[in-house]
Amino acid sequence: MFVLVGWLIILVCVFGVFIAHGGNIMVVLKALPFELIAIGGATLGAFLANNQMKVVKATLKGLGECFKGSKYTKARYMELMALLYDILQKARKEGLMAIENDVENPHESALFKKYPTVGSDHHVVEFITDYLRMMVSGNLNAHEIESLMDSEIETHHQEAHAPVAALQRVAGGLPAFGIVAAVLGVVNTMGSVGQPPAVLGGMIGAALVGTFLGILLAYAFAEPLAGVLEQKVEEAGKELQCIKTTLLASMQGYNPSTAIEFGRKVLYSTERPSFVELEAHVKKK
Repeated sequence: MFVLVGWLIILVCVFGVFIAHGGNIMVVLKALPFELIAIGGATLGAFLANNQMKVVKATLKGLGECFKGSKYTKARYMELMALLYDILQKARKEGLMAIENDVENPHESALFKKYPTVGSDHHVVEFITDYLRMMVSGNLNAHEIESLMDSEIETHHQEAHAPVAALQRVAGGLPAFGIVAAVLGVVNTMGSVGQPPAVLGGMIGAALVGTFLGILLAYAFAEPLAGVLEQKVEEAGKELQCIKTTLLASMQGYNPSTAIEFGRKVLYSTERPSFVELEAHVKKK
């Protein structure tokens, strides 16, 4: 929603000031379709040539996410930590082998079904169960598991950051493609040098629309989308860090209540529940 509001403000301010200063908006509108096709087509071609298909698909999916609100809310984190608390509490009371069935069949586990928001998230469930499985096996110590977690989180971050980098490259290329379109417009104008000054002025104005459009699309549209997508990538990584910190605290001997407190501390302040809020939520669940 805020992306669309931001775009609306940009368009109203840019074109509103142009019209208020006496600019002829018809010159811009007349050249706009041709310049959009030239700049948009060149940008699309460069985007496809510059990225593997998996990155192209991930970028298109990420663009859709940019227009949705963040799913990483305080309520989601409280549910996540309540799930971790229940799992660790069961393991503490009944032994690690008691959670083996929950780990092997999370979609049939009563613990995971109890928390549908995070329990239905494939990446979260997979991350939790993979490391709980290692904890149950007892073959790795806390430092080895921490190293594995760091490697997986780093891989996840690199993979999720590929669409961000692709959009940033698009934003960097758009002004150049705008210049290309403008140069072609100037070439076209020079080929019509015998025309009256009024006609030549219109042709030069139309050519300059290409430069204007390339810069506008880069810094008002493509770059903001890359920024929003990057923020969503960081939020996804923060959730994995919360799980990592909680599980490692449990492996180091802390009780479940203290372990989820470790996890709570790594969350961003805007979504982090207070100690009292989390404790009340966990006990209620």
